[in-house]
Amino acid sequence: MKTLIIYSSLHHGNTKKVAEAMADALEAGILSYDDVDAYNIVEYDLVGFGSGIYHGKPQDEFVEFIESLPAVKNRKAFVFTTSGKGKDEYNDQLKETISTKGFEVVGSFSCRGFDTWGPLKIIGGKNKGQPNSEDLENARNFVKSLKDKF
Repeated sequence: MKTLIIYSSLHHGNTKKVAEAMADALEAGILSYDDVDAYNIVEYDLVGFGSGIYHGKPQDEFVEFIESLPAVKNRKAFVFTTSGKGKDEYNDQLKETISTKGFEVVGSFSCRGFDTWGPLKIIGGKNKGQPNSEDLENARNFVKSLKDKF
């Protein structure tokens, strides 16, 4: 199964760390969204889309990137996010946007990441060291479970 992981990771590289762990577990290609040739996405059987969460939602430019993709058929996708809270519901916007492009969303993963937004910066942030080795192992296990389904 040919797999690509596309991510957006700004401030602390939290999402990039998770994307790298997933790509390693799947032996997948990995690209920052701004390095993707949108029309080559149709070459992949499974595509992972990951973003950090900012003010409760994925990065705006990443969502716009997804909206610019060509429609696909018979392609599967999964989403993943990192955030200060690690809430699964933060993935909903990505799942909805990806579905409108014709992808079948087959999974969703989220975890906490180091966060220095707003007043958290004054106290040195929260979730220092996250994603940690346990989070990255959970990410690897998540994508391996997807691979086992196909």
